[in-house]
Amino acid sequence: MKHSEYRRLMSDEFGSAYAGVLGSTHVLQALSDRTPDEALADGVKPRQVWEAICDDLQVPPERRLGKDLPIRERRDN
Repeated sequence: MKHSEYRRLMSDEFGSAYAGVLGSTHVLQALSDRTPDEALADGVKPRQVWEAICDDLQVPPERRLGKDLPIRERRDN
């Protein structure tokens, strides 16, 4: 998972404003008592951070992959 995918999932699940608050203030025991932002800065993989957030905040499994994105049509030039 890329950092951009992590940010998209956070915004999808929590809304962009609250996702920012969670990232900077919510301390996760599973990440050695670091916030998600601290863990990412320390090199923890975005997938691991996302899974820790989902577990801690009880995000149901059916929402852990985020919203379905529309398929982009291929353009032949």
